[in-house]
Amino acid sequence: MISVIIPAHNEGNNLKKLLPYLLEIGEGELFEIIVSRSSTCGDCPEPVCEHKNVKFIRGDKKGRAVQMNEGAARAKGDILAFLHADVLPPESFFMDMRNTLERDFEAGFFSYRFDKPGLLLKINSSFTSRDGIFTGGGDQCLFIRRAVFDNLGGFNESQVLMEDFEFFERMKKHNISYKIVKNKLVVSSRKYENNSYVRVNLSNLLLVILFKLGYPSEKLKSLHNRFIRMPE
Repeated sequence: MISVIIPAHNEGNNLKKLLPYLLEIGEGELFEIIVSRSSTCGDCPEPVCEHKNVKFIRGDKKGRAVQMNEGAARAKGDILAFLHADVLPPESFFMDMRNTLERDFEAGFFSYRFDKPGLLLKINSSFTSRDGIFTGGGDQCLFIRRAVFDNLGGFNESQVLMEDFEFFERMKKHNISYKIVKNKLVVSSRKYENNSYVRVNLSNLLLVILFKLGYPSEKLKSLHNRFIRMPE
């Protein structure tokens, strides 16, 4: 079974689109969807998607790492996929994950494109199809064997920002084999719409460099919040 875990904070509108889509492309597959909402989540989308394969949970603590760990703890699958609520996977999403892991990889990510046209956004997305400094970001949808995830101890809940990069660092340290699937997810460009292209990219680069230099995650989050205006 594949368990798709979606951390969500006030993502009702995106979930109304994403959940029916996952159910449609997952027809005939053995899977479940766990929407792990933050403790301060204000919207409640359960009525728009009542299905036996979809479960909504809410944690007692804040943080995306906490949400994903709680989703994993309640998951029944032996494959875990961590998908952002504003990301649409390709129609072959489930098959791509199974094929990758059946080829003796232990984990994988997807390349992606943005949901709006534009040369600069296309340049950004082109880097996601190969290994590089930004590999392992949450928009790429980590999927991983459950046993490997558990052996690595899950996400670090004290990492309040860039928990995905921290987990990827541990994957590399433990020589976890992975593949980047070149079948593009569709990622929201809303961050770029609320900030300039240059501002977002300089912020991302600075945060990744500081993370790799061991900058505390609380300070990384403070810098991020100063640099980037998040959409409502």
